[in-house]
Amino acid sequence: MPSLSNVAAQNLQRLIANGTYAVGETLPSQRDLAESLGISRTCLREAISMLEALGLVRSHAGKGVFVTAGTGRDAGDYPANPAGMRPEAIFQFRFVLEPAAASLVAADPKSGAEGLRAIQARLEAALHRFDLVEAAQCDMEFHHAIARLSGNEAFASVLKQYETQVAYSLQLPFANPKGIWETADEHLAVIDAIASHDPAAARQAMQTHLLRAAARVGIRFFQP
Repeated sequence: MPSLSNVAAQNLQRLIANGTYAVGETLPSQRDLAESLGISRTCLREAISMLEALGLVRSHAGKGVFVTAGTGRDAGDYPANPAGMRPEAIFQFRFVLEPAAASLVAADPKSGAEGLRAIQARLEAALHRFDLVEAAQCDMEFHHAIARLSGNEAFASVLKQYETQVAYSLQLPFANPKGIWETADEHLAVIDAIASHDPAAARQAMQTHLLRAAARVGIRFFQP
């Protein structure tokens, strides 16, 4: 079930998409916006943080929150992580953890890719609607599912523990309108390797996905 902040982000995304808040305009004050959406300011701040990572809005201290949907942003020009962790550190952490998890899923003869394909279908449907909030949620579900299917409960537990940080790193690449389908294409390579029960290919596909996702936002990191 989506969190309140996700629902709020969906509502704001819809208001931006229908022109209620046009590109270049400033959103209403947090107090007024929270009241109109029927949510707390804390929930609203979380929603705005998500939309900022997705490239739909941008906060400017002392000036407000501006609508930037569809304008893209320069590589390396990303908003601060609300959890305070460097994005390079998050991607490097994921690079150590997630390829191993994908390899374990592929190595299990009992594992299947049906659940991953269902998430993939929802991701692609969201991208067709240009629903970036839902796409990012599906992206998070995809990576959680792989950690869970790995059979190593520590992987799933650690990913859950750092969910806020990982979600932020997943959202950043969607800010480039021309590259939003690349995540889906890279997920398909991971799914195909898992369905073929090829651990080496699954590991490589996940590594490639993480490196390309990081590169799309201008991030480079040492590969341990």
